[in-house]
Amino acid sequence: MSAPAFPTSRTLPRPPVAAARPRRRVPTAALLRWLSPLALLGLWQLASSTGLLSPKDLAAPATILTAAWDLIQNGQLPDALLVSLRRAALGLVVGVSAAVVLGSLAGLSRAGDVVVDPPMQMLRTLPLFGLIPLFILWFGIGETPKVLLVALGVVIPLYLNLVAALRGIDPELYEVADSLQLTRRERVRHILLPGALPGALVGLRQSLGVAWLALVVAEQVNAGSGLGYMINNARDFLQTDVVVVGLLTYAVLGLLTDWVVRVLERRALRWRTA
Repeated sequence: MSAPAFPTSRTLPRPPVAAARPRRRVPTAALLRWLSPLALLGLWQLASSTGLLSPKDLAAPATILTAAWDLIQNGQLPDALLVSLRRAALGLVVGVSAAVVLGSLAGLSRAGDVVVDPPMQMLRTLPLFGLIPLFILWFGIGETPKVLLVALGVVIPLYLNLVAALRGIDPELYEVADSLQLTRRERVRHILLPGALPGALVGLRQSLGVAWLALVVAEQVNAGSGLGYMINNARDFLQTDVVVVGLLTYAVLGLLTDWVVRVLERRALRWRTA
């Protein structure tokens, strides 16, 4: 009688080896990017503390932080921020809508390019400050000229990038669409949107940056509220700390909106990495 066969290490199934999790590395590059701003901030505070920088010319960072906290507590900064955000949002909606319509006409049609593109190329060379007197004469001193100035700052960069993106779509893709007999809706979904979306998002990032610059210009003229109005009042009373708080608020808003578009870009264009 033969002995029973016992399983050996060769016959036993090997347990599955767990995949090693990649170690999370410290974002060294991201941390290094903060070194130069922090160094400049430290030098700024040092120059103010030693008297090399007069507080009449530029307030110290500690003074600016205190002024910002006071403006938040008394409600002046939140109220001004809400007014400016409303103007920027309205101008963004108007500008993006106009840029999409005009850019689609100029980018997809030769007739639309002939009709739309020359006025847009002329409009993009006009300075915003030069349009302020006309806007006041045409629309008064209310909210309309301010919103339209922001919209004008938004429409030009987005229009240019959208037209370039639409014209840069590979013509062979249209031949493929013809051979597959795609409908107009399918062409828009599978060819136009994927082809134009990267350039349109780049244009949107540029438009948001110009929008805040246009808002600064708009709120410097005949404004009774908003960040620009707060800065003008502080300038009249030589309050440099409040002026810097308002300017830094504009800068933070620009960084936040750019970050939002970058997150949207990564999610909307994940198909490119796949």
